[in-house]
Amino acid sequence: PDNRLLAYAEDGNGRRQYTVRVKNLETGELYPDEIKGVSANLIWADDNKTLFYVENDPKTLLTVRVKKHVLGTPASADTLVYEEKDTTFYLSIGATKSEKYLVVNSGSTLTSEIQLLPLDQPKAKPVSVLARERGHEYSVDHFDGQIYVLSNRAAASNFALYRAADTFPIEPKNWTTVLAHRSEALLENFELFAGHIAVNERSGGLRKIRVLPRSNDLPADKRIAQSTLLAADDPSYVMYMWNTPDQSSQKLRYSYTSLTTPTTVFELDLSTQKREQLKQDPVLGSFQSSDYASEYLHAVARDGTRVPISLVYKKGTPIDGSAPLYQYSYGSYGSSTEPSFSPARLSLLDRGFVYAIAHIRGGQEMGRSWYEDGKLLTKKNTFTDFIDVTDHLVKQGYGHKDRIVAAGGSAGGLLMGAVLNMAPEKYRAIAAHVPFVDVVTTMLDESIPLTTGEFDEWGNPKQKAYYDYMLSYSPYDQVKKQAYPMLLVTTGLHDSQVQYFEPAKWVAKLRTLKTDQNPLLFKINMEAGHGGRSGRFERMKEVAQEYVFFLEAVGLIEVDKSRESGTADTPRESGTADTPRPSGTADTPRASGTADK
Repeated sequence: PDNRLLAYAEDGNGRRQYTVRVKNLETGELYPDEIKGVSANLIWADDNKTLFYVENDPKTLLTVRVKKHVLGTPASADTLVYEEKDTTFYLSIGATKSEKYLVVNSGSTLTSEIQLLPLDQPKAKPVSVLARERGHEYSVDHFDGQIYVLSNRAAASNFALYRAADTFPIEPKNWTTVLAHRSEALLENFELFAGHIAVNERSGGLRKIRVLPRSNDLPADKRIAQSTLLAADDPSYVMYMWNTPDQSSQKLRYSYTSLTTPTTVFELDLSTQKREQLKQDPVLGSFQSSDYASEYLHAVARDGTRVPISLVYKKGTPIDGSAPLYQYSYGSYGSSTEPSFSPARLSLLDRGFVYAIAHIRGGQEMGRSWYEDGKLLTKKNTFTDFIDVTDHLVKQGYGHKDRIVAAGGSAGGLLMGAVLNMAPEKYRAIAAHVPFVDVVTTMLDESIPLTTGEFDEWGNPKQKAYYDYMLSYSPYDQVKKQAYPMLLVTTGLHDSQVQYFEPAKWVAKLRTLKTDQNPLLFKINMEAGHGGRSGRFERMKEVAQEYVFFLEAVGLIEVDKSRESGTADTPRESGTADTPRPSGTADTPRASGTADK
């Protein structure tokens, strides 16, 4: 808090087992204090010497204990603050807007519990805001002597915002509604200001920002009537609020990005509504947003559900059924796939690709019900939505039926595996990264990290109904003698979420049963975990590898197969003279959140 010391966490192999160190920013001294086997979740107490952190179980790697370290003492002497006994819950810590409390967050797929500890009393015990109750998810913040609660209780499936005095426990009967539940908008986050409240809401499938007056005297219905929804410049986009530590600030900082707009930071004066652009991520080369076009459209799924699609392509690309099409999605854990900008993607767009994000069920793009309709015994909606989006895009001329490629990672790798078995003829090539493909076996083994915590996502296969349903779509179990498209499968030796042997056995079964002559490439990165190799630029190499695979698949480049080395091949342009733009960030999303498989 006095800005002298920096506590930081490093992960050297991608396994998400961090080592914490402390540096004196005034002298440059690196302190001898070292804490190993923890998450990257650190909060200082007000005394400038006590550091709270979350310790991982050394075997399962689950976040199980909140501990505190006092500078100058051995890590072995660190004190236990809270231990989570239920292995279906994950732990994280934070601090309230007021900087008065440490927030201890225990969360499972369907349930959460928040405990608070005064940061000026680091020896105190955390106190529960509201005891956990199955199906109740909530988050809290503290501001101006009041607790604000974002909660889905009482059938508020899309969440509502409440406030109450900061006396614990905070019983729901004492809550005052700040923003009521709305069926058309999912409340995802909120930021408190002296005279305003800003909320991230998801409506119409897109993440937006709404600004409301904070006055305690204003009824909830009047507050929404007096609110403002921030304007956007694109048909498909995403807005993220930045944390504003200054409680007296009247300025909201937020990020805006779209498929054609690099991430841009704006500052909005809440009193005047004047917006100022502070920064935009640079893109090397001659990039101009106006050279590209984006669209937001819908496909009708086989059960009549309208599925949103975000599209981008370079202007001049023929929309006549001749272009190669890259389709991406994730579709699990309620994690929405955002239509954000990627410099790396320009390499494909400049070669004539159409890029599509399928906002399929299993995410939360269309609210909580969108998630509920793509999990457990409705999980197959996720897969059929993806296939139906492909059919729609081909029918509308956005891609050639023989030049469709698709990619997904982690639970998105499960999506790829299921789609492979269900409709292999619709895709020219598929990339499955760190794919969760042996669903039944993994979910039956409770010694594997994350298994018990995900019964609410996939079901418990010890119950016959869930066992039979999982078996009917599990990619490994559904591999059959048939022709498959070109396949690129990647994993990491140190992956703690989807163990490397899971895609390995899937690949072995595919190679045994598939009847085609298409290449099936399998790469185990010996220095990587679930999110790839440690290191800021390593992920670009993985994206480049995937892009070369897809470019060859659709006939835009030819790889020199006469050379022995698989890593040193020089692709030769065969379909275009365009020079790919330099890329600044990776394009292939990995799993998001701590609970992802």
